[in-house]
Amino acid sequence: MIIKHSNNGKSPLVLLHGWGLNSVVWDPVMAELEQQFDVYRIDLPGFGFNHHRLPECYDLAALVELIAPLCPDGSILAGWSLGGLVASQIALQYGDRFSSLCLIASTPCFVQKIGWKGIKPTVLQQFAKDLQQDSKKTIERFLAIQAMGSETARQDTKQLKKTVFAAGPAQPQALSGGLAILEDIDLRAQLPTLTLPVKGIFGRLDSLVAIRSIEQIADSLPDFEYKVLVKASHAPFISHPEAFVAAFKGMYFPSIDTL
Repeated sequence: MIIKHSNNGKSPLVLLHGWGLNSVVWDPVMAELEQQFDVYRIDLPGFGFNHHRLPECYDLAALVELIAPLCPDGSILAGWSLGGLVASQIALQYGDRFSSLCLIASTPCFVQKIGWKGIKPTVLQQFAKDLQQDSKKTIERFLAIQAMGSETARQDTKQLKKTVFAAGPAQPQALSGGLAILEDIDLRAQLPTLTLPVKGIFGRLDSLVAIRSIEQIADSLPDFEYKVLVKASHAPFISHPEAFVAAFKGMYFPSIDTL
């Protein structure tokens, strides 16, 4: 497994990307984050620089088994979207190894349930079906949904599309397996058992993560600290990099003068 590592000797921060993308997606905020953190960018198996590395069964347990050993002890686990689910499961299994968990536009359950707002299961099922017909077009549609609502949606989508192929195309098994994880995994009951601090950064205009879901996470985690960027959508570190970095640093270094 390949890791993109800052190697600057500061507090370690692990960044996990979302579905269809790769670690290059963090480029807009890397320079600022590296001022305070020793950043480890890990591509999920089947994506980016790890597109050649696939588990026999592409499920959450397999991803945790491959990624957890690469994360340094004492690090902040930060995951965006699908990466947030992976980070959450790593924290649930190996919480004593890490300093905190940070959910970036990510919740413990992405699909709609009774009393829980999320993506309709039929939408993810249709994406899975469309992948078999035209994977490139399906990924581009999903990227457009992620940027939906942002005042810079067209520019954000363009940036996301550039990222998709920056380190080689994703493997079909990783794409279909990732969608299955988004559809099947529900960690709502387990998340309150975490003993490490949980933080989050979200976009108010996010069409995939509802504000009500964020409030429900806060209800189940009394010490949950989070920021909502009012003009951002599902990829706040792309649409509003300065505000994202200010929010992130503000949660971990409150003494720093943030925006």
